[in-house]
Amino acid sequence: MKRARVLFVSQEITPYLPETEMSKIGRYLPQGIQEKGREIRTFMPKYGCVNERRNQLHEVIRLSGMNLIINDTDHPLIIKVASIQSARMQVYFIDNEDYFQRKFILTDENEKYFEDNDERAIFFARGVLETVRKLRWSPDIVHCHGWMTALVPLYLKKAYHDDPLYYNSKVIYSVYNDYFENTLGRNFVKKLLVEGITKEDVSKLEKPNYENLTRLALDMADATIIGSREINKNIMKYIKSIQIPVLEYQEEDLYINAYSDFYDQILATRVDEA
Repeated sequence: MKRARVLFVSQEITPYLPETEMSKIGRYLPQGIQEKGREIRTFMPKYGCVNERRNQLHEVIRLSGMNLIINDTDHPLIIKVASIQSARMQVYFIDNEDYFQRKFILTDENEKYFEDNDERAIFFARGVLETVRKLRWSPDIVHCHGWMTALVPLYLKKAYHDDPLYYNSKVIYSVYNDYFENTLGRNFVKKLLVEGITKEDVSKLEKPNYENLTRLALDMADATIIGSREINKNIMKYIKSIQIPVLEYQEEDLYINAYSDFYDQILATRVDEA
């Protein structure tokens, strides 16, 4: 098998954010997969609380400069990059002054979810996919971590389905214990409707809550991984009802090998489909 390319799209990565179950996987999984001989690219949002000086982030001018239109408004896409020297890996950051300059992640100082988290998720998903196009780097596996990445499978399977760069890409969506109670913006569906995406495609989001957003991601994914020991019970029930490959929760000292083997399994189905 040729040297597979794996694109990691992560909501959180340590050391840029505090250590959590998800941020540690975001940090150590790409390193482990790279050490197994795969090519990798890794992306996360450039939240305002990420210290640019301490982490030595710098803008990649050749990748920046594009505008993404969301809800009829232009939003400049800024790409930054940092290196984790000990892992010999780079992390790309999706940045925008309107969405990612505030000094918090998903909630404000009173732990209230930002009203524009829907647009932030749209901008992040589209920003990643457009940047990878600029890199002219065709991923075999696109592995998404956290609900902020839940729109990536939708865009790949609908808006970018004819793009030669992504034509053979398989999408894996990891489900974590990252439930939120509020709903996303009332006009979420309207904001998602770019060329290739119809109202029918996103009908699950007429009620744009965590469970429906996760169900949509799972519908569009080729496989899923249970990233937390315990996840939302309704989502677990939904996973058992759909016909996609599932990797059950893996202990911390075992998951890299298990994920790597799972990638091989998913890539093998691509060969069978050819």
